[in-house]
Amino acid sequence: MVELVKFLALYEGLIYIVLAIGALFSFRWLYRSWSEWRIAVFSLEREFSARRLGRSALISVLLVIFFCFEFFITSFLVPGLPSDFFLATPTLDLISTPTGTLSAEFMTQVANLPAVPAAGSTGCIPGQISFTFPESGTEIKGIVELTGTVSIPNFGFYKYEIAPAGSDTWATIAAGREAVVEGPLGRWDTSALTPGDYQLRLVVVDNQGILLPPCVLQLQVVPNQ
Repeated sequence: MVELVKFLALYEGLIYIVLAIGALFSFRWLYRSWSEWRIAVFSLEREFSARRLGRSALISVLLVIFFCFEFFITSFLVPGLPSDFFLATPTLDLISTPTGTLSAEFMTQVANLPAVPAAGSTGCIPGQISFTFPESGTEIKGIVELTGTVSIPNFGFYKYEIAPAGSDTWATIAAGREAVVEGPLGRWDTSALTPGDYQLRLVVVDNQGILLPPCVLQLQVVPNQ
């Protein structure tokens, strides 16, 4: 079923063209069969005309049903699916709605890593991949409302991740499938983190599954008092 949905979504335009051509011939055949049946006089002639009329009507109905099925899949089902549904890579198994939840295993790992002084942001491209809030070097606590921009050609989805400062071990906080321009990206609950220095990065993936260079901020989590 998954492969069928992917096929219908990927070749939507071609399928509509084939259906239109098929419908043109089918309805033409249906009209001619109906006309022949109407003017048929002899019983044998009417029987043959009725058979052709039935076959042409069946094919026409099947084409209409398939058109409605294709329209439903591409117009209602596919837009509601997460973007990583179409990406054939196991590393992109992300949630589609930001929740701000981190695993207990990652919390333990973060607590045991040393802090590193914060530096400036890297990889951010204004108007394409950037944070509006927070800014690099900001002290944060509690629940943080992240804002910024994720808007590139052939946009697929974005995710934002956290790692201790100086570490390459990243954990995904949440992800989204809609492009954003200077708007809300999601929430980040820092209350479970050990106070210290962290890296926050924004990663954008295009609709071909290609990861663009991330926008990375250096932040300091302070006690939530």
